[in-house]
Amino acid sequence: MTLKIALIGAGAMGGAIGTRLAQTGQTLHVFDPDSEKVAELVAHGAIAAASAADAAAASDYVITSLNAPRIVDMAIFGEAGVAAGAKAGTLIIDMSSIDPEATKELADKAAEKGLRWVDSPLSGGAPKALIGELTLMAGGAAEDVADAHNVLQHVATNYTHMGPVGAGQTTKLINQVLCGLNFLAVAEATQLALDAGVDAAKIPTALKGGRADSAILQEYMPRYVEKDYRRTGRIDNMVKDLNGAQDLARRTNTAMPMTAICAEVHRLLTAKGLGGEDQAALMEYFTGKQELPE
Repeated sequence: MTLKIALIGAGAMGGAIGTRLAQTGQTLHVFDPDSEKVAELVAHGAIAAASAADAAAASDYVITSLNAPRIVDMAIFGEAGVAAGAKAGTLIIDMSSIDPEATKELADKAAEKGLRWVDSPLSGGAPKALIGELTLMAGGAAEDVADAHNVLQHVATNYTHMGPVGAGQTTKLINQVLCGLNFLAVAEATQLALDAGVDAAKIPTALKGGRADSAILQEYMPRYVEKDYRRTGRIDNMVKDLNGAQDLARRTNTAMPMTAICAEVHRLLTAKGLGGEDQAALMEYFTGKQELPE
């Protein structure tokens, strides 16, 4: 069955999700202030909308992929936003990575307007979205999460209902803690291998299947070695997510010393102007060191 879907936000992640949905034959109405990004999706078969309200009016489901709670709020409840065009019962699937508490507030506002809400942040990035292999963690009422799966099955192979609204975002913060620490650990290990004269490019193969293995080791150690900084994510987005994890830790009185170190490294690189670079640019943290004396 062909689904009628509105996509609000066609950036790197939203664009990949939209491309996949269009390629699987869904009727996709897309809105983004950046007309060039919209045009890229139109080339894949999507339909350009003049506003978020127009996109929602033509759809039964609305996907948002945005960077911050205030942007999601504006896209849904602002002038010519989703709520201005959506019919009662429309399901909003927020695939942004935002604060769990903000998500609950947004869902409450949506309910007041007769709209349903599922938070379904993701792991896997644009490359996995394009081949329909994202990992999604969902928060919301059971029936809404099941309904959202009718859409999300086209972009994901792993879809888990984590609990009520906000639970998906909480799980995403935990995901980002694990990813952030792993990115940094692999970068540090890469530098040690390079300094010690070991062929670091062979390490992912040598460790494959062992306890040290991970998707990040397999994908990123070769990129660290080659200084391949092609962007599939952003360091400043990781800062945002690690900030969110630390905020949650303060509310729950959870000690997270390693996350604090990881966040500071990401903040340092952002302060140096590398916030817009991929996680592969973490290698820049290790450059410029002095050679050890004889």
